[in-house]
Amino acid sequence: MNLSEERLLRVADRFEEIDARLSVASDGGEIMRLSKERAKLAPVADAIRALKSKEKEFADLQELIETLPASDEMAQMAQEEMPQVKEDLEKLKGELQILLLPRDEDDDASVILELRAGTGGDEAALFVGDLYRMYQRYAERQGWKLELDSLSEGDAGGFKEIIATINGDGVFGKLKFESGTHRVQRVPATEAQGRVHTSAATVAVLPVPEETNIEVHDKDIRIDTYRSSGAGGQHVNKTDSAVRITHIPSGIVVTASEKSQHQNRANAMKNLIARLYEKEREEKAKARSDARASQVGSGDRSEKIRTYNFPQGRVSDHRINLTLYKLDDVLDGGGLGDFVTALIADDTAKRLAEAEEGQ
Repeated sequence: MNLSEERLLRVADRFEEIDARLSVASDGGEIMRLSKERAKLAPVADAIRALKSKEKEFADLQELIETLPASDEMAQMAQEEMPQVKEDLEKLKGELQILLLPRDEDDDASVILELRAGTGGDEAALFVGDLYRMYQRYAERQGWKLELDSLSEGDAGGFKEIIATINGDGVFGKLKFESGTHRVQRVPATEAQGRVHTSAATVAVLPVPEETNIEVHDKDIRIDTYRSSGAGGQHVNKTDSAVRITHIPSGIVVTASEKSQHQNRANAMKNLIARLYEKEREEKAKARSDARASQVGSGDRSEKIRTYNFPQGRVSDHRINLTLYKLDDVLDGGGLGDFVTALIADDTAKRLAEAEEGQ
């Protein structure tokens, strides 16, 4: 992907324009909108300035080499410095190319995290609990805030389903590649023969849009209240406070089952809008003729994306062929960052390759 001087100039001009408008703006809404745009453009503007500075340094050295005798001390110093300046220049160009790649408009969004037990019965429900704690601890390390929206307990421990909201900057951009089927291989506590069983849980990561044109009309939804069911304990409601909302046109059903019925209605409606928004995102992605068939993080719930093998203490991500022998660290949230970083890097590399092909 070539760096267009015209494009770089447009970005630099827009950044200066935003600063000028912010210096005189008085409307709170405009200030917030401009500040958000400035925050997104700042890394690009900084990279452009660094590149221009390095290009000038390169040009100055080149001039010394071409105009002075080869025996001149200044020319010799320029010759010695030139390789490093060239290397720095290429590095800055590469970084800028990445910054100029089209961004997913939802990368900065908070998310709704949905975990559900799949094949494996009680063991799958226990695995849902493991995954929830993993994301909870990862969120804490990132400085994000996790709020539990709903859960359904398993019959023998664990959870059939957990729905939570994770609020913070850039949550979707880091967690969007977690959507899919996660497998666990371990010996269940009830297994007398010590055989390894394979169970699964599905993960869905849905962006929470700050602004959306999606409208939900009363005539299109059915709201039911019910009493939470489960194996007992503090999370089981004693009154009909749990809420289920059915969106009739799409057939989407969302639930929320914490203590307050009022809060459950709000959480369920928030989850419904997020699901409708995700449905819209998926439809747009399918409509794009250049959409990658093998896109990382496509959100396909049937895709087995990662395996957590307890006997060998390893975690393998099948999309990028990355295996780490640090199962405990991954489930504690720290090691998960290694997969997040690798998945983002892989996606960036693919998008850069596509941009090059499109030139």
